[in-house]
Parts: sequence; structure tokens; C-alpha cells
Amino acid sequence: MSKQKPVTFEVECPCCRATLKIDPEVKAVLSHQEREAPRTLEDISLGVEKLKGAEARREEAFQKSFEQMKSSKDVLARKFDELLKQAKQDDPTKAPPKPFGFD
Repeated sequence: MSKQKPVTFEVECPCCRATLKIDPEVKAVLSHQEREAPRTLEDISLGVEKLKGAEARREEAFQKSFEQMKSSKDVLARKFDELLKQAKQDDPTKAPPKPFGFD
């Protein structure tokens, strides 16, 4: 006797229109694939609104970054001036501090 491989078949669910792959030998559903719902006009309008909002968020992030870059020049200049002032106040003949604090 030859042993045949069980034949699976596909069935479409009448309620949700999903595709079911069924194995009659084990009497079980092997796989289930849902049907993609068609896009509606509401879905498209929500997507357009998200895109419009994304443009505004990008512009806001750009302006914020631009302002930070403009102010970073002033911050760096002030830090440089402060360090230069400290360097002028330091005694050049004084030995630098020891790295571990040992005298």
C-alpha cells in the first residue's frame, strides 16, 4: 500500500472573507490569512491630515535647531572669553597641579 500525503485545501470564510488552509486528516486549520480591508475615504483624509501635521512638526523642529545653532555661537564665545580670562589670571611660573593630588 502506498501512503499518500494528505491534501490540504483552502476555503474562504463567508463572514470575514478570510482564507483558511485546512488539513482534513488532522481536522484542523493550518493557516489563516485575513483579507485586507479596502481603504475608505476617511482613511485617506486621516492620512492627509497626518502629513499636514508632519510638515508643521518638521518646520518647528528646524526652527528650534536653527535658534540653537545661532545661540551656540554666543555660548561658545562666552566660554572662550571666560577661559581666556582665567588663563591670563593664572601664574605662568607656577607648576601645574599633580594629576593624583600627591605633593
